Amino acid sequence: MLSKSQIKLIKSLSQKKFRNKHKLFVVEGLKGVKEFLDSDFKLVSLYFTEEQFEVADRFLNKIDQKDLKKISFLKTPQNALAVFEIPRNEENQSKGLTLVLDGIRDPGNLGTIIRLCDWFGIENLICSPDTVDCFNPKVVQASMGSLTRVSISYNDLLPFLKKNSHMPVFGTMLDGENIYSAKLPEEAFLVMGNEANGISQEIQNLISKKITIPQFGNIRETESLNVATATSIILSEFRRNSAIEK
Repeated sequence: MLSKSQIKLIKSLSQKKFRNKHKLFVVEGLKGVKEFLDSDFKLVSLYFTEEQFEVADRFLNKIDQKDLKKISFLKTPQNALAVFEIPRNEENQSKGLTLVLDGIRDPGNLGTIIRLCDWFGIENLICSPDTVDCFNPKVVQASMGSLTRVSISYNDLLPFLKKNSHMPVFGTMLDGENIYSAKLPEEAFLVMGNEANGISQEIQNLISKKITIPQFGNIRETESLNVATATSIILSEFRRNSAIEK
């Protein structure tokens, strides 16, 4: 049986201000919960209807489906929901190819981009302060457990990139060089911009190499690529170039 205080706390974690206040976030679904349990994230409480988990009893709360619906953020609640601590935001040590997000606002896009980082072996993801919170329930759900394997930090991008000026900065721009013919290094910052406005002007001023994905279709009115889709193409090209160089 869930208490009113438990329900109130968990439901409040849908909002960033309460996640920041309590330093907690929610993970839903058996697969996702198990991936976080196998990671360095610290478990606070675990609510489940059927599955058994090998964690200390003090974390476990067996509830029925009716109670699960009261705390779930999903239209169709799954069999497990867990609350974990949010780790401290620490500046990542930039090495290899580092992805930089400038003002990504859509939770689904960020979740997908985190999965792409996991797939293409991008260890560090740097986000501007106005990028959607990676512990937003929709981001956590969309990342499908990849959040446990990608190091994410939020930084003011201007001083961060200036501090790391030894690394080239690639930016996706309409007037950039064709991604399929550009020379792509193994170590660089790759900046992806806001869904509607692209890369902010102050960050554009720091870009050392502009790149673009050419349009092969003849219809000029075709909408530009979704940022997550564009990220997948560009990361793939960076990795393909690295493989060819080796």
